[in-house]
Amino acid sequence: KQIEENKKILAEGAQGSMLDIDFGSYPFVTSSNTIAAGACTGLGLAPQQIGDVLGVTKAYCTRVGSGPFPTELNDLVGDELRTQGHEFGSTTGRPRRCGWLDLVALKFAVTISGVNRLIVTKADVMSTLDEIKVAVAYQTQEGEITHIPYCLDDVKQPVYKTFKGWKKDIQNIRNKQDLPKELLQYIAFIEEYTNVKVEIVSVGPDRNANVYL
Repeated sequence: KQIEENKKILAEGAQGSMLDIDFGSYPFVTSSNTIAAGACTGLGLAPQQIGDVLGVTKAYCTRVGSGPFPTELNDLVGDELRTQGHEFGSTTGRPRRCGWLDLVALKFAVTISGVNRLIVTKADVMSTLDEIKVAVAYQTQEGEITHIPYCLDDVKQPVYKTFKGWKKDIQNIRNKQDLPKELLQYIAFIEEYTNVKVEIVSVGPDRNANVYL
């Protein structure tokens, strides 16, 4: 009925792209499609009815439970992200695994879902860090690659690009021009790597703590 009346429908998927039953890090996946195509199979929508696809990513990476996590931080930085980001299961209290943003995985997710706009959340969580890294490639036995390998266990270590941290409380900022230049450089690199515009950055836990770019 909504489609017949030419009204907009917002479909929100659960879980991350790398948990997709078909395209995720099998066997450490969920039982359904978590990519944008899940809106078609889950709601009975035809593919041509899908309009904008908004991808939502944290400014860093997290994972719950077992499975490959190339950028995982088993150190004080990982602990800092977990504490500042309140990365604990809402029902179990189980600590989430935390690590640097993996742009190889993000670009893969963007590609398979046809994402045309990005939203970056929890930028404020990283405000205490002196430097921030993002994975731009993987080192494997065969050499350096910039794509998701058939088996993620083939990844020996990530290749990082390092950014200077913004070291500033940004939770009360609402305008782009007030954001630290270091954060804007970080966002610009995400856009360059994924070839997708970042339209919103969330800077705090409040529903209104968003900066539209």
